[in-house]
Amino acid sequence: MPRKKDPNAKQKKVDDSNIIGLRAEVLEQPIVDTLEENYMPYAMSVIVSRAIPEIDGFKPSHRKLLYTMHKMGLLTGKRQKSANIVGQTMRLNPHGDAAIYETMVRLTKGNGALLAPFVDSKGNFGKSYSRDMAYAASRYTEAKLASICGEIFRDIDKDTVDFVDNYDSSTKEPTLLPTTFPNVLVSANQGIAVGMASSVCGFNLREVCQTTIDYINDPDHDIMSTLTAPDFPTGGELIYNDQELRAIYETGRGGVKVRARWRHEKAENLIEIYEIPYSTSIEAIMDKVADLIKSGKVREIADMRDETDLSGLKLTIDLKRGTDAEKLMQKLFRLTPLQDTVSCNFNILVSGMPRVMGVREILSEWVAWRVDCVRRRVFFELGKKRDKLHLLRGLEKILLDIDKAIAIIRETEREAEVIPNLMIGFGIDEIQAEYVAEIRLRNINREYILKRTQEIADLLRDIEDLEDILDRKARVRKIMTDELTEVSRKYGEDRHTGIVYADEITTYEEETEVPDYPVTLFLSKEGYFKKITPQSLRMSAEQKYKEGDGSGQQMEASNRDELLIFTDKCQVYKTRASEFADTKASVLGTYLPTELGMDEGESVIFLHVPGDYKGNLLFFFQNGKVARVETKAYETKTNRKKLTGAYSDLSPVQTVLPLREEIDVVVYSTEGRAILFHTSLLNPKSSRSTQGVGLMTLKKAKYHLQEAKPLAETNIQGTARYRARSIPVAGARLLEEDMEEQQVGLLDEA
Repeated sequence: MPRKKDPNAKQKKVDDSNIIGLRAEVLEQPIVDTLEENYMPYAMSVIVSRAIPEIDGFKPSHRKLLYTMHKMGLLTGKRQKSANIVGQTMRLNPHGDAAIYETMVRLTKGNGALLAPFVDSKGNFGKSYSRDMAYAASRYTEAKLASICGEIFRDIDKDTVDFVDNYDSSTKEPTLLPTTFPNVLVSANQGIAVGMASSVCGFNLREVCQTTIDYINDPDHDIMSTLTAPDFPTGGELIYNDQELRAIYETGRGGVKVRARWRHEKAENLIEIYEIPYSTSIEAIMDKVADLIKSGKVREIADMRDETDLSGLKLTIDLKRGTDAEKLMQKLFRLTPLQDTVSCNFNILVSGMPRVMGVREILSEWVAWRVDCVRRRVFFELGKKRDKLHLLRGLEKILLDIDKAIAIIRETEREAEVIPNLMIGFGIDEIQAEYVAEIRLRNINREYILKRTQEIADLLRDIEDLEDILDRKARVRKIMTDELTEVSRKYGEDRHTGIVYADEITTYEEETEVPDYPVTLFLSKEGYFKKITPQSLRMSAEQKYKEGDGSGQQMEASNRDELLIFTDKCQVYKTRASEFADTKASVLGTYLPTELGMDEGESVIFLHVPGDYKGNLLFFFQNGKVARVETKAYETKTNRKKLTGAYSDLSPVQTVLPLREEIDVVVYSTEGRAILFHTSLLNPKSSRSTQGVGLMTLKKAKYHLQEAKPLAETNIQGTARYRARSIPVAGARLLEEDMEEQQVGLLDEA
């Protein structure tokens, strides 16, 4: 609210006699008054008359240009030079020709900035996805209105919208355009005003029309069920996030992520990018990629060039040998504008007031405004038909005596008295008398007058129908939905921007350069882990363990190797050797349950280096079963740190053996029995949770499978005694010479 001035406030006069010898007076004014008198009018002008779109989806500059082209007959006529159109528009738009032409460029089909362009263009109008492809001067290009503008200007001459004086009061211009569809949601619009901004992303015309129809029929309609997501003329792929999109639909604020579309030409070892996000340009992408290559952050690219031509956009990336195209694109999506966020700020002028609205509120305001347009059109048509009926009623009275009408006119001496004499002679009003007096001499016959008066019945039916429309809201809604259906049928197109769901995207974390050198891995029985280099082992090979702990596993590996760490809770933790610091034999090492954030009471049972994820893992369970699981079952495309359901939980796992090739394995039980079998008897399974197959039959419940070892690591001499031709079997009792110290100890305990 403007601040009221204090009438008692006095302006101070300050003398300044030092300004080039002249005496001057400086008037002091409160800053609040300065803002109110100078700044606020400017700010309101920018907000209301320039930067913020209104409910018809246009800014004033757009509206003035399109209306000028409509008045020039360019909806059905031939194209005219753009310079001529710009010149004519200056009658409504008091800005320079450069600003008007730039506005026109954005509305053209050639520029490609809109889903539904309003200007049918011929010539070079640049491209919205390039900042360097400049448009030609207005004297070289031609334009006319696109056919969809028929829906923008429909019935504009039937009092559907208000008209006001232009800036010099020499002509009239519309305050809004009577669009038959919610153009405010179809045409993307951006503007920066004073203290506020607007950024309306475009939606697919067909989806908008269907959503509006459903909303008119049911105000509680689920908007997201028909208005899938924003659509952009440059295509690309929108990363669908239901929560973020719902927030935009409800509040009018937020952002959507859009990424480029690409294809990998394996034969030529290159990547072609053919669609990019709406919010960026090919030059911005090229510049960013060049910076990444110079800084060494991207080493997989041999060359990148812009091959955009008349057939459309194309950026080509030549790959170095051995480059994974998918991983490279994921890196470029993360580091360049090839994936960008399109901001949404649905700030729209409604009755001269800026409002940030969600999609439902925008539709509500548009429907209310469109209802008013339809009713005004119907009322205009009703008035025209009533006027015509009134004239025909007067003509009908002439039928009673045509000769009398002729006599009145012939006998009237003064022309000014003809109308009053006809009014007196037939009991008609001045308008009817004027109409009768203007009838041509050749039409003063009974046949002509009868034909005209027969139109009265049709007029009465039309008037009754129009009055019924004004009285019934349902009929107004039916008119609107019919118009929307027709617009969708004639001008609707498939989506330009594809939709990809976030959980379907494969992501790769950027891997830092990890040094590769040989290491020896040690895992103690209680879960202490060491990574020791060969040099350190040569200096001291005696391992230190915690009291009561001892050696569990030892294996050769590389510093870059991935590690699978299995626990007694049927889980496997994935990490890399490089995640652990090199250490010495004289330290206890890293306690894995703490380092990997294991569950309370969870213990490590086995460490495996999967390498290329080929081969199998043999899980030996206490219940006498064995499961052969393919190692690739633990391979994941994403960098997951933990996998549940690493193996079957029906019985505790006793031993895990890695298997690269078929071998003989010896299995011991606590009963003092053993079996020898060839691993080819086991079929590999791709499911991690497989229960396995019976291997050793345990006679009594108090016995269980104790251990499994490759034959080469045992003391077994007479292999024929223990060999199993088929499984499951009970196994043979161990002979004394075949017993290992561990087995002897177990028998003594039993």
